[in-house]
Amino acid sequence: MSWLKKDPLQIIAFQSYGTNSRFYARGRALEDESIDLDDQHIWHLIVNTWKRFETDEIKNVGLDLKLPNNKIIKVNTDENGYFLAEENIENLKELTNAEGWLSFEISYNDVNIKRSIQNKNKFPGELLIPSNKAEFGVASDIDDTILHTGVVSILKWKVIYNSIFKHAKNRIPLEGSAEFYHKLHRGVSGKNANPIFYVSHSPWNLYRYLELFLRQNNFPKGPILLRSLSNLLRKKPQDEKPQKQKEIINLLKTYPSLPFILIGDSGEHDPDIYMEIAEEFPGRILAIYLRSVKHKKKMLRVKGIVEGYKVTPMLLVENSQEAIEHARQSGFII
Repeated sequence: MSWLKKDPLQIIAFQSYGTNSRFYARGRALEDESIDLDDQHIWHLIVNTWKRFETDEIKNVGLDLKLPNNKIIKVNTDENGYFLAEENIENLKELTNAEGWLSFEISYNDVNIKRSIQNKNKFPGELLIPSNKAEFGVASDIDDTILHTGVVSILKWKVIYNSIFKHAKNRIPLEGSAEFYHKLHRGVSGKNANPIFYVSHSPWNLYRYLELFLRQNNFPKGPILLRSLSNLLRKKPQDEKPQKQKEIINLLKTYPSLPFILIGDSGEHDPDIYMEIAEEFPGRILAIYLRSVKHKKKMLRVKGIVEGYKVTPMLLVENSQEAIEHARQSGFII
């Protein structure tokens, strides 16, 4: 309906991550389509899904990111409205809270914009700088690892149904997964603040949906790393790594002294991706946990892989309790 009236502008900052000397933040400038995250009426769920994917991005516009110490980082959005702010800045940990989160403010800096801007042109953003207490990081898949999605269903019909007809508040997390992630976050001391990174093949259009799901179901707060819809639709060269793999490799390179635990499922490509990462970064992957999915052919293949894999502990688990027991015996949690 943008031809009838112009929607006000907004900026959505994606929770990201950095280091004491590297500021790294991502997000997107969009028209505010008035997506109601609380409305659960079936028609509104369908309309909201349409709005998530039929976005009106604000392309090639300047933004200011203001840090707590009043430093300004200037960026421009690309042709899809996305922005990436990446800059070397010293002593960023001084600006974080006890859990390592650095809050900043984003605004449009183009004085020629005649459109209405939400929130008085002040939008919140956050990035995580892992605590010095952290002993390891966790990179976890979302689909069928902590959230029932049906990625192995025929023609992915369950994914489509769940994304369109189910409200994020009504989606059921896999039993015990939030408890397991909190134990990993607290670590063996109970106070480690080990960072949790949520990595998915889902497009950035579902960011707020997934953020709401994680918050409503009491998962530890952590950066959510997705991919652009244009990358999802384009045909990739055969030798190009999956986006999830690229994100995890970037985490390993960003935190070279931090080992990682990888969590996924046995339904799609997680076993192959995680094994390749473990072999590329020897000694950096403490364990791989793969949640079993109901697909006989895939399960037979993955069981054979797991039984013969010796590079790092890799477990095929039926439930979170199995993973918790192994993590406790391995000294990851109490």
